[in-house]
This record gives sequence, C-alpha cells and structure tokens, in this order.
Amino acid sequence: MKLSVLSTTARGSVIVSSLNDGDLLRPSKIPNYRTCSILERRSIPLLNVSALKSAIKPGKRLYPTKHVFQPILASYSIDKSTQFDSPAKALRRILESPGIHQGPACFDALSAKLVEQAGFDFCFTTGFGISASRLALPDTGFVSYGEMLDQGSQITQAVSIPIIGDGDNGYGNAMNVKRTVKGFIKAGFAGIILEDQVSPKACGHTQGRTVVSRAEAVMRIKAAVDARRESGSDIVIVARTDSRQAISFEESLWRSRAFADAGADVLFIDALASREEMQAFCEVSPLVPKMANMLEGGGKTPILAPMELDGIGYKLVVYPLSLVGVSIQAMQDALKAIKGGRIPPPADMPSFEEMKEILGFNAYYKEEKRYVTDIGPLSPQIDGSRAPLSGIWSRTLRVKITGRDGSEKLDIRIPAGFLDGLTNIVPALGGVNIKAMLNDASLEVGGKAILDFKDTMGDRIQVFLE
Repeated sequence: MKLSVLSTTARGSVIVSSLNDGDLLRPSKIPNYRTCSILERRSIPLLNVSALKSAIKPGKRLYPTKHVFQPILASYSIDKSTQFDSPAKALRRILESPGIHQGPACFDALSAKLVEQAGFDFCFTTGFGISASRLALPDTGFVSYGEMLDQGSQITQAVSIPIIGDGDNGYGNAMNVKRTVKGFIKAGFAGIILEDQVSPKACGHTQGRTVVSRAEAVMRIKAAVDARRESGSDIVIVARTDSRQAISFEESLWRSRAFADAGADVLFIDALASREEMQAFCEVSPLVPKMANMLEGGGKTPILAPMELDGIGYKLVVYPLSLVGVSIQAMQDALKAIKGGRIPPPADMPSFEEMKEILGFNAYYKEEKRYVTDIGPLSPQIDGSRAPLSGIWSRTLRVKITGRDGSEKLDIRIPAGFLDGLTNIVPALGGVNIKAMLNDASLEVGGKAILDFKDTMGDRIQVFLE
C-alpha cells in the first residue's frame, strides 16, 4: 500500500512523497519542517504506514487532535480519537516495525539536531560524550543525575525524534532508580538505559567494571517498571548488564532473562566478545528486542554491518563514539590550522550560510517577521526621566516627512513618552535632544511644532507635540 501525504502547518501546506509499507513518516522528511516551532515539531507524530491499515477509512480526512500540526492523508483518514505519539510511543512504533534501526549517540542539543536532520528515526544520549563535552572528564561516574537530566532536557527539546537517555546505574539504590526514571519521563525521554554496575560506575569496554548482586540488579529493573506505572508513562526501559566483563558470559545471559521477566522492554549486554556470543544473546527471551553496541575505534564487540546484526536478531544498533570522536578530531585539526596562521579550508567545514540554516537562523527570521511592528522597539523614559515629562504622557508625537518633490513620505503618531525608538523611524533625528524640546513644550496647550528642518536629502522633517 502506498500513501501520498499532505502535511499542513500553521504556515501553509506542503506535499510529502508517497510512502510504502513499513516506512516511518519522519518530521525530517517534511520540506518545511525547519520552519516549524518547537511546539509544532513535538506535535508531529512518527506514523508507521503499515500500522495505519486497520484505521484507514477511504474518503475522509485526518484530524487527529487540535494541535497546530495536522497531517492529512489524501483521500484517507484516521478516526478523530487518534492522538499524536508521545516520545515513548514513537519509540515503541520503531521497535514494532520490521528491520533493524540505527541510532547514533548524541551528547548535546546540536549533535541531536544533526542526527535528526540526517534522517535517523531515533537517537540516544551517551554518558561518555556528555561527560566529555560538559565536564571534559572521563566517563567514570563524575556526571551526576542532575547534570545528566539537564543535558537531556536540552536535547529532547531540540528535536522531535525519540531519544533514549543514558540513566547509568540509576544513581543509587532502587529508590534512586525510581526518581531517575520519573525525572527522565518529565524531561521528555522516550526510553532510559539502566545498568547493573556499582557506584562509581565505569565506562563500557574499559577496565574496572563491577556489578551489583543478581537480586539488586533485578530490583533496579522492577523499581523502574514501578516508576513508569506510577507516572502513567510508557517510557521504554532498556536493561543493560555489564556482567559479561565483570563475571562471565553465562552470568550476563542469566541476568538478561531475569530483566525480561521483571518487565524490561529492551535487553542489552555490553562488551560481548564474539559473533557467537551475540547470536546466543539474541536467542534469550526471543520476544524482547535486543540492542547492539558498535563501539567505534576498537572495543571488545565485533563491528558488524546493520544487515548482519538484523540477521542475528538485533532490533536496535547504536554507535556511541562517532559524533564525539570526529568532533574532537575536527577541533584539533582546526586549532592546528589557526595556530599556524591559517583557517580551516572550506572543505573541512560548512559555509556560514549552511551553519545558519542548520541552526535555524532562517526559520527564526521568518517567524520573527510575524511580530515586527511598524515603529520598531520603543522604550519609556524611566529612572527619573519620566518626572519632568509626566504632563505629556497622555499626549502624542506626530512625525511627518515631506519629500523634496512635495510627496508625503511619512506621517505617523507615537506616544510622546516614548523616545528611544524614534531614531529607528527617522535616523536623521539622531543626536537631536528631543527630550529637552519636550520639556519646553510640555506645559503648552494644543499642538506645537517642536522640530522643522530639511535633512541632507532635501526632505522636510517635522515633529509636532499634540
């Protein structure tokens, strides 16, 4: 089945190309997505075309909610009760859709935006990258719950694709885990990764990893499930075990089964050492999706292509170091060039115009025009300056400009108590002490011409106090 999708926003309409079964209607596929506000972006659902089959009714239109962004399926519709996906539901749609799904790691709002603009369906936050970018410290437990939550909130607000947050080991016991999960829900995360390491934790694929007991590890997942239920949320719980390195491969399989029984939505064993181990892992609790970690640059897990991982049985594959790694290298190269008296060559960086487009300058300017006034920004005179002019706050300044050919170029009125913005209207008035003139004229009754002169272009400029 193919669908042609007409997407409408408060700013107009655009046509989105036809979609096939299994496709996701991503916001990044919409040509004018970048002109949408944050509210509009977060209102945009991820629609799985296959999932629409049972709900589609020929000959009607789609009005899912009262949000400003309303996709309309040409000649089809979904029932009016259909709601936009929450971040968690969007992620669950991805987990339910066929094939394997790639998710590069982000470490700040900009890297997350770049992931979205590149067309990926989801993203996850990396403790390694956040510790590096925010603190310039190793991922050895330095980043606190509050810092991770603050960084995550900035990331989820910058994009509309679902984000899986790195919840480390929950920052304490089971009660801390519950607080962590509830905080991540409020921050807008679609999912949360929780691991079974002790505190302080160690970065994956590095030395010194130690895990808590089986009982405590399982209780962390149960606490996360309880926190989800208590919050009325559907956040996806990704249960990670580091016991493959800390204890044994057999222990990691046991813990994965126990995590699935406790209610985990996705299972993740870090640092599997061979393709055979990866295959055996995917046979554990076969109905629960598995996540693969392709640690770039030389980790313990073999680096396999997405198609190979799909064949083994993985549903998600993440790439934790790509963006932070290439960023470090690029910044080092740029600094070497600058120190040598050069700037990075054009091939090594986007143009200024491209950077403005990526960061949303053009969208900002377009939206800003909706709020531009005819007379520009004006500020009242305060801090003692209002007292001498208090008698004219109910009066008006009339500014009139007559061209040298006799034509009327301008004739406007503004409150007499506002002065700062006057030169925005008539630059030729810059340097003129209008306030002193108003002091002299403030006690006069009726209108009075306080300025009458010709500028360098020969235009006659008159200012009246009415």
